[in-house]
Amino acid sequence: MIATKSMPKQSMYDTVIKQFNKTAEIIDLNPNIKKILEITNNEIVVHFPVKMDNGKVEIFTGYRVQHNNALGPYKGGLRYHPTVDVDAAKALAMWMTWKTSLAGLPYGGAKGGIQIDPRNYSDAELERITRRFTYALGENIGPEHDIPAPDVNTNAQTMAWIADTYMSTISTSERSQNQHVVTGKPVGSGGLEGRDRATGFGVYLTTKELVKSRGESLKDKTFIVQGFGNVGYWASKFLIEDGAKMIAVQDAHATLYNEKGISVEELFEHSSPRKGSIQGFTEANEMNPEDFFGLECDILIPAALGNQITGDNAYKIKASIVAEGANGPTNEEGEAILLENGITVIPDILCNSGGVIGSYFEWLQNRNGELWELDEVMQKLEKKLLQVFRKVEKEVEERNTDWRTAAYILAISRIETAYNQRGIFP
Repeated sequence: MIATKSMPKQSMYDTVIKQFNKTAEIIDLNPNIKKILEITNNEIVVHFPVKMDNGKVEIFTGYRVQHNNALGPYKGGLRYHPTVDVDAAKALAMWMTWKTSLAGLPYGGAKGGIQIDPRNYSDAELERITRRFTYALGENIGPEHDIPAPDVNTNAQTMAWIADTYMSTISTSERSQNQHVVTGKPVGSGGLEGRDRATGFGVYLTTKELVKSRGESLKDKTFIVQGFGNVGYWASKFLIEDGAKMIAVQDAHATLYNEKGISVEELFEHSSPRKGSIQGFTEANEMNPEDFFGLECDILIPAALGNQITGDNAYKIKASIVAEGANGPTNEEGEAILLENGITVIPDILCNSGGVIGSYFEWLQNRNGELWELDEVMQKLEKKLLQVFRKVEKEVEERNTDWRTAAYILAISRIETAYNQRGIFP
């Protein structure tokens, strides 16, 4: 049982290393820089006690992996999930380095979290766990050093707890200068208007632009979504508003199908009081989860966890576009099958980069003591996403390659340039 559980985690790290090595060979990456980029800078593991509601103490394990900071402070999410461990965090941190580089942001890559299933804990317990984790990390995070953000099973409330705990450890006169230690905070606590929808908007916009480049529109295009968390919800909402139709959705509890379309708002109203579970939604039929990827549709959005599209199921996929809302949802074998079948994959480091771009805007807002309005944020977000999309599109055309390879070439080349210009200390 343990061996089976650990395989996908190791495989996710294998995937990112294989992707990196492939790109390094294509661009003839300086071998010294390659040595630096294929390892992480820091891998932090903390064990900390928390008193539960029943008075008993539980010991939790938290992780923070910092991959590279050649371009700026470490940046990346914190997730609360049973699959969180060092290997998973290493893979996700490397992807964050490529993502922030591709987006042209002054950030490096990091990732981490706590190995728990948050559904097993009360809100009060989650608050104590989060605050104690923040305290345990100590100076390993900081507004100019490593800036966490929400990820799987964490949200604006989680970030508010982290910010408050971190700021409480700072001297009184400097507390207000450290609000940007995390991004993705509630709007009333220094958060950015629109940060909640930024990742999903990026998934929608990159999909729309790809469809447009084929001389088509989203009107009447059908799509299916794996994962109905923050990313799945907002991506679906924007796609439906632009004329597309969601015909199926899957989460850890159920797989729903309705060929006439599923209302994203009705599904959200159903799932919200059920800790996000879509199970029991009466406006769609439950189907065998094994048949989900094989549904006839135009667009597939994996927006759950990593390693979902593999050599075992990629051949079933009938969509012409796979838009990666999650981080690392497609492994190397799965992607090879997709490309062979003429399916375009919009890679995660492009497709879901709206989140980290939004985080950058929030970080700037806090740093400068400004308050940006929603319209302004969405306008800036769209402009930035389109710039990045066009760069990758141009690279795809000039090199006659797939979208992931093009995105990786741009991302890793930018970091190589930084090292070449700065040199390596000492």
